[in-house]
Amino acid sequence: MLQKANSVNNALEKAVILRNPLKIHESMRYSLLAGGKRVRPMLCIAACELAGGQESTAMPAACAVEMIHTMSLIHDDLPCMDNDDLRRGHPTNHKVFGEDVAVLAGDALLAFAFEHLAAATKGVSPERIVRAVFELAKCIGTEGLVAGQVVDLYSEGLTEVGLEHLEFIHVHKTAALLEASVVMGAILGGADDEDVEKMRKFARCIGLLFQVVDDILDVTKSSQELGKTAGKDLVADKTTYPKLLGIEKSRELAEKLNREAQEQLLGFDSVKAAPLVALANYIAYRDN
Repeated sequence: MLQKANSVNNALEKAVILRNPLKIHESMRYSLLAGGKRVRPMLCIAACELAGGQESTAMPAACAVEMIHTMSLIHDDLPCMDNDDLRRGHPTNHKVFGEDVAVLAGDALLAFAFEHLAAATKGVSPERIVRAVFELAKCIGTEGLVAGQVVDLYSEGLTEVGLEHLEFIHVHKTAALLEASVVMGAILGGADDEDVEKMRKFARCIGLLFQVVDDILDVTKSSQELGKTAGKDLVADKTTYPKLLGIEKSRELAEKLNREAQEQLLGFDSVKAAPLVALANYIAYRDN
């Protein structure tokens, strides 16, 4: 994982270089290169390798999902959204560069993600690249990230938010991009439709798992341990898994989702599937 994360960091460093206009590229790089676990790019690469492809084949797509993830964090932290001051242990983008530049940096990362995916992916048929572009676009808009964020925003303070409603938010806001990461990797690696769908189911389970664990960490860890503001869901009166189910039941749900995810990989070569299993366990048992 460390080796793959380093490869991703190097690729991101080379993809988004400092050039004119300097301010916008500084802002993009500030958030993009501020660390982070690189879970989504690693999932993309691991899925590609499981399907028989190479790391180099998946790297542009892996970088693209990290650019979009970073865009979502920059925008999520804005005063008009979650109004947060801390991200990955550093002041949030708008605190350093101003709200105007932060909005534009997010927009620029979103646009460049597709440019990079289309231009830098080599050794893959145009048809598969178009399929990857489709998956990425779909997971961001009103069938993915945007849908989850809108419903999340308008759910704050609601007293009657059930499990189904909460799951809708997280399937769209969190799981969709994780799903796209895995599915793009599978497509670019040459997987057939049946294997792509198995990996899609795997990704949906770990996408929800990611959020359940995130919710648990938000109420059990400090801001220093997390590198971001702890307890902010409680302050914003957001519905979370611990709030609905309690900590213990939330932990049981996390175990169930991890088990279901790994069941989707049983038909694959166990050695090639090992990185995806390890990533699922990492998501389940991480502490920040």
